[in-house]
Amino acid sequence: MNARRAAFLAAALVLVLALTPRVLAGDYLSGEGDMLMISVWGEKELSQAVKVRPDGKITLPALGEIMAANMTPNELKNELTKHLRGIVKNAVVTVIVSEVTNNKVYVFGGGVSSGVYSLTQRTTLLQLLCQIGQQKPVPGTTPAPPGSPVNAQENTQIADWRNAYVIRNGQKIKLNFYDLFINGKMSDDIVIEPNDAIFIPAFRDRNVYVMGAVTTPKSIAYRDGLTVVEALLEAGGFTKFAQQNNTVIYRKSEKGDKKDLAIPVRVKDLINDGDLRQNTRLLPGDYVVVHESLF
Repeated sequence: MNARRAAFLAAALVLVLALTPRVLAGDYLSGEGDMLMISVWGEKELSQAVKVRPDGKITLPALGEIMAANMTPNELKNELTKHLRGIVKNAVVTVIVSEVTNNKVYVFGGGVSSGVYSLTQRTTLLQLLCQIGQQKPVPGTTPAPPGSPVNAQENTQIADWRNAYVIRNGQKIKLNFYDLFINGKMSDDIVIEPNDAIFIPAFRDRNVYVMGAVTTPKSIAYRDGLTVVEALLEAGGFTKFAQQNNTVIYRKSEKGDKKDLAIPVRVKDLINDGDLRQNTRLLPGDYVVVHESLF
């Protein structure tokens, strides 16, 4: 008898080792569409493959309907053992997830191509973002205000990583992908779970506008790391009437209930004294205004 039990357990172990890494994860929760191999030692009639129905239940002979969704294989094994107490003495139950279909994650938003991705193994947010691929190219740029020439640029990157987030069970659990995906801050990485939703928006305004006492007032297609000096140089630099230390960046508040920000920049001090603190990094939608002298 002991030899037969040992052989049964050995066979079950071989089946487990043949499964994918995702199925082997101890915290994997079964879900709709998953195929489960239920084995009860010495009871062929109770041992069979079953699929988790849309209502989360499975049906087994002598037991009827049993809830299986949102349970680990070990939890389901314990539940089945409990139900079998009045039917099989000292039941030895094995539950194996033989086919995983409850492994979808959903990516949406204007910053990347929306789609449904399957988790075939343990996957982190960074790994998933790399699977999604490059940000969507944009044909041209957003129209600039009247009178401002447009600097059209193909393949503009539009994903707003700072305002991206992960939704799990209706709650935002991870905000801002910028440091992770752009700066490589690995401590910000998290493990993605089935049914997670990843929202990656596009920048509402993908341009930076340079206006006032510059040679060529214009809109500039935003690129990551763009500074105020670079923007001024692309606009042809200052006119002879420019008050170089009276340059202001006007930036929309991230919260609609607050007033827009006005960030003063002393560009003359930056150029003459090397005060790099003045070389502010710009964000999409910024307006750089160089004021003119009256004389």
